[in-house]
Amino acid sequence: MKATVAAGLALLVLTGCEPTSPDRERPANLDDSVAGEIAADAGTQAHNRPAAVSTLPVTLGDQTFTLELALDNDTRFQGLSDRAYLAPDGGMLFVFPRPRNLEFVMRRCLVPIDIIFLDAGGRVTASHAMTVEPYDRPERQLRRYGSQYRAQFAIELAGGTLETLDLQPGDRIELPLEDLKARAK
Repeated sequence: MKATVAAGLALLVLTGCEPTSPDRERPANLDDSVAGEIAADAGTQAHNRPAAVSTLPVTLGDQTFTLELALDNDTRFQGLSDRAYLAPDGGMLFVFPRPRNLEFVMRRCLVPIDIIFLDAGGRVTASHAMTVEPYDRPERQLRRYGSQYRAQFAIELAGGTLETLDLQPGDRIELPLEDLKARAK
């Protein structure tokens, strides 16, 4: 029964750095020393964007950001996890097949990240400055950052970026909404 409830909750919770998925959880046998080695290795190579990543220029306020697209479960699961660097004009746009209440956490994130949740029409529902948590902190102890209302998109940016933007709940972000929704898996 507990496994069924946990699997159901895992499908509803997303992480800022990596969406939760019941089959992609940290293996029980991954001890703290191995997690530390992963983090150290990530520091040397994770700041590079993967080679074949789709991106989209998105303007927020008077700044244009090049956002990597997270359109499927695998890409959303990995998110910005294990990256030691996020460019000031970079980030990630998470696109979901349908609107729902979203929660992100900072699992395996090595740098602070700001997040902006958008509803199906591209309007801001909530934003948060997310702080780095210990690399090996158990899932149940990670702070949750929620969309407040049903959201279909989330934008992650380098920590501190929200302070430079004048975004308020209800503001609309220009995105090719229908194209992105059609591409989400």
